[in-house]
Amino acid sequence: MSDSSITVINPEAEKDQILKAYRALLRALRPSLGKGDKKMIREAFDMAMEAHKDMRRKTGEPYILHPLAVAQICAEEIGLGPLAIVCALLHDTVEDTHLTLDDLKNAFGEKAASIVDGLTKISGVFDKGTSLQAENFRKMLLTLSDDVRVILIKLADRLHNMRTLDSMPRDKQLKIASETAYLYAPLAHRLGLYSFKTELEDLSLKYTEPDIYNDIFSKIQQTKRERNRFINEFTEPIKEELTKQGLIFDIKGRSKSINSIWSKMKRQGVSFEEIYDLFAIRIIIDSDEENEKAACWKAYSVITDFYHPNPDRLRDWISTPKANGYESLHTTVMGPNGKWVEVQIRSRRMDEIAEKGYAAHWKYKESAAESALDEWISKIRELLESPESNALDFIDDFKLNLFSDEIFIFTPSGDMKTLPSGATALDFAFEIHSDLGSKCIGAKVNHKLVPLSHKLRSGDQVEILTSNKQTPKEDWLAYVVTAKAKSKIKTALKDEKKRFGEDGKEALMRKFRHLKVDFNNENINELLAHYKIPSSLELFYRIAKGVIDVQDLKDFVNEKGVLKAKTPVRIETHSLEQMVKNIRGSSDMLVIGENLDKIDYKLSPCCSPIPGDDVFGFITIHDGIKIHRTNCPNAIQLMSNYAYRIVKAKWTNQQQIAFLAGVRMTGIDEVGVVNKISKVISSELKVNMRSISIDSNDGIFEGTIMLFVHDTHHLDKLIQKLREIHGILTVSRIDGR
Repeated sequence: MSDSSITVINPEAEKDQILKAYRALLRALRPSLGKGDKKMIREAFDMAMEAHKDMRRKTGEPYILHPLAVAQICAEEIGLGPLAIVCALLHDTVEDTHLTLDDLKNAFGEKAASIVDGLTKISGVFDKGTSLQAENFRKMLLTLSDDVRVILIKLADRLHNMRTLDSMPRDKQLKIASETAYLYAPLAHRLGLYSFKTELEDLSLKYTEPDIYNDIFSKIQQTKRERNRFINEFTEPIKEELTKQGLIFDIKGRSKSINSIWSKMKRQGVSFEEIYDLFAIRIIIDSDEENEKAACWKAYSVITDFYHPNPDRLRDWISTPKANGYESLHTTVMGPNGKWVEVQIRSRRMDEIAEKGYAAHWKYKESAAESALDEWISKIRELLESPESNALDFIDDFKLNLFSDEIFIFTPSGDMKTLPSGATALDFAFEIHSDLGSKCIGAKVNHKLVPLSHKLRSGDQVEILTSNKQTPKEDWLAYVVTAKAKSKIKTALKDEKKRFGEDGKEALMRKFRHLKVDFNNENINELLAHYKIPSSLELFYRIAKGVIDVQDLKDFVNEKGVLKAKTPVRIETHSLEQMVKNIRGSSDMLVIGENLDKIDYKLSPCCSPIPGDDVFGFITIHDGIKIHRTNCPNAIQLMSNYAYRIVKAKWTNQQQIAFLAGVRMTGIDEVGVVNKISKVISSELKVNMRSISIDSNDGIFEGTIMLFVHDTHHLDKLIQKLREIHGILTVSRIDGR
């Protein structure tokens, strides 16, 4: 810590703060404390306190406040019991202090030690290119199959880190926020922890897109009073009628999360003001479990007596709960002043499960959701145990299943299977059995013949057709969405590749012997580089399949047993970066790394950064350092999976250099509009225009202009001027998203 940030430490005040946090934890735990639990928690607290006694967080406060806060979240916001709280208090000790797993086992038993082991981050060296975070996540999921509390504590740990992210440097904030959006928020969603998911997503946005976050946040605050007035007006008649019908209930109005508002604005290309369902009304009914379904439908009937429902927006998750146990009835109705309002109807039990997710199932053991979640965990276990062990592939496949909504499909005998929305007949085949999937040639959906790629809809009855001659094909990967199907197909293709690869390898060895060329890595790498193939297995496979003809090797030069390609293959690419190479000048524009030195770099074509953009450097394997914008579509994945290859980068002031940027516009196609546009660009701002292309359709034009600017301020100024032209509807920067 630098001298300027040293604060005076008051040991007494800190002691009070720690005791206060400890007492708050005991209060939150009071309902679940059994005999001896308080003593066990005190012992864990003392042990953690002693182990972390000389450590401080980045904020400057004693480190022990972090495990205490994580334990508090576990007790209060998830509802975990005493054993989990012990593990939360000790979750960092094995990694960061002198304590060992054996110490924990002796003090608190095998179970506690196993949970803390699951929570301890992986250390050691992985294969190059493997993400430490991905391996970590994989280990965490492996432990999930033993005890789901590992993940729940891990999520609480992440939530507290996100809540206190302000004290971290900007590059760490971006890495942690990106990883949170990429892995932890979808995981919280899948475990039914909706409040966690929402807060994690909002906090991620706060650090990755601070301007957008603050803008939406302030707009929500400004419209709060008006929104409350509308909610009261909407709920007044419903309250009266529900009371008349003898129902006991609570009605809450809640805002859509900042992240979901921003997602909707991006997805639909609309402004904040144009989003109609900024909030939802939730009706929570007090009812015993036997009558809760009828009570929810009774409330639905009352609401639709007052307001017209949108028939396409009714979601019944009471009759068929989601795989993570979520139960609720959702409808969207037309409220006063022509505004659509989302209404969620659920019982008290359903609400608790929705808020606290898996943890609440322990309270309602008989819940059908329990078995659905067990089923989901066993699917994960099956995936993790498959030989397809690339952690990043695994996570990408796994994420597909985290975000999806579900559909319900029936077998010919009437069994129901849950699949993610968008699943195909082939997914269904693999869902029933791997062998059935591998041999699938088609399916009958509701007694009609369909191809493998046919997308299923909820309620379909599906019969799978097979043939013993069928084997998985490469293009099948494009037909499936479930992680199980993807994993099984990849494994089968890999096995097939290995079989063919052996034949190809033998053919290549024969050819090398014939040409008197050494069969070694150097020569094989020369072929890989020439044919632009990623691996030797792929090369052998293509030779076996006849895609590469070994006869072509005579076109190579043989220098004393070493192969050399005669003519290097040129690849023509026209990236934004190359277009500006001729005017870019020196590489003084960016300073890179911890000490912010001047290093050679390339601008990434996926997001075309220009000075003024918030950027970071990414160390690539072949192209040196590539510069990306922090809100580049690929940034989250890079920061999350390859955080150790991210370096800081910031622009220096060099006005004379111009950068190529693109602007997209739409407007009313009227005489002279192009003339007005070029006039603004050339005469008002002295900007060099490289190209302009305009398409007109039904009186509306769409145009793209490529031009050279100095930085984002320069570009924003130009966009502002273009928006002022009469007849122009929209102007935006082309940024690869």
